[in-house]
Amino acid sequence: MNLNFINNLPESAKRGYRWLGLISLMAGMIVWWAVARFGGLPAFVLPSPLQVWQRFLLALTDGELAQNTAVTLAEILLGLISGACFAVVFGYWIAKSRAMERVLSPYLVASQAVPLVAIAPLLVIWFGPGMFSKVLICALIVFFPVLVNTIVGLRAVPTALYDLMHSLRASRGQILLHLEIPAALPIFLGGLRIGATLSVIGAVVGELVGADRGLGVLINIGRGTYDTPMVFVAVFTLIILALSLYEIVAWIERKLLAWQQTTEL
Repeated sequence: MNLNFINNLPESAKRGYRWLGLISLMAGMIVWWAVARFGGLPAFVLPSPLQVWQRFLLALTDGELAQNTAVTLAEILLGLISGACFAVVFGYWIAKSRAMERVLSPYLVASQAVPLVAIAPLLVIWFGPGMFSKVLICALIVFFPVLVNTIVGLRAVPTALYDLMHSLRASRGQILLHLEIPAALPIFLGGLRIGATLSVIGAVVGELVGADRGLGVLINIGRGTYDTPMVFVAVFTLIILALSLYEIVAWIERKLLAWQQTTEL
């Protein structure tokens, strides 16, 4: 959905959208409770919302959830930042050189043809079960969407604007700062939003393959001991992390692209 469309709505309409989200969430909880209560399924298959809430409070009280969430969040942030930075550098390089695009494109496409879950065990074997391998997996999954959006954003800059900057005798740095970055920023931030959510997947995949800390480890432990409420707690925590990162990037986008909204008005 177009965020600018929602932002331009009257305040009463915005409140209506928020209420729709809350109503949808409550309806989902009711359906979940009804299926768990009347579906005849044992608790280790589908626990009720109350059982999950009680398990959440227990994990929060003993510090288990906070400690493992901190580890996963650190992996996500480091992977997101490093993956995005490398993607921007390579994206700018490829966008400015067709020859480099021809050289690197087969490798980039091949890297996306191989599922992450297939190479994650190799990365854990090569670099160990520590944090570095998880950060690397996150960076790899973030790299491609940010890279593609960076290339598309830079190549979408109209040639006429380059001609204008050259006619004003702008330097290479001035063109980058005053033309290329502002023009490519909307598309780049769109890729960063995708990368922010994918980074959560990367961290969990790495932890499921091999780790001793993190939310993926809690999922593995809960699965092995049939502690299904713990699995639900870890999964919901991951969802909250992904939504939070997405909203943070969306907030940054609104701040950096406020000039676009002013221009549209």
